[in-house]
Amino acid sequence: MKNNFEIIRNYVTELNYTITHENSDEGIIMIQKESEGIKNLIIGVADPILIMEQYIFKINNPSEPIFKQLLQKNRDIVHGAFVLDESGEKVIFRDTLQLSNLDLNELEGSINSLSLLLSEYSENIIQFSKN
Repeated sequence: MKNNFEIIRNYVTELNYTITHENSDEGIIMIQKESEGIKNLIIGVADPILIMEQYIFKINNPSEPIFKQLLQKNRDIVHGAFVLDESGEKVIFRDTLQLSNLDLNELEGSINSLSLLLSEYSENIIQFSKN
């Protein structure tokens, strides 16, 4: 039986991300590469899926226009999407992948999607977090 946690850990190491926290019992790896906007990206290995989440910003004054723009931007995101936490105040990037056939390129593509999103959409994110 393959150890998915170790496989994913090896992938993020090969991709030159810094592991800032890990717990193999809980299947959690936290990574960062600030030059790409990746900070405290949580990777959860929960067989049969891998879950990636990164906190983006807090919505101080929820409004329909903000939610509408976030939903519209979801259409442009290659992998993953904006989601809200349970409180409805925190915007998080989330992606899920199947572990059974996950390879290095697919994981890299999902992380790159987040990095691209942050670079392309940073001005909007800053404005949303100020409102």
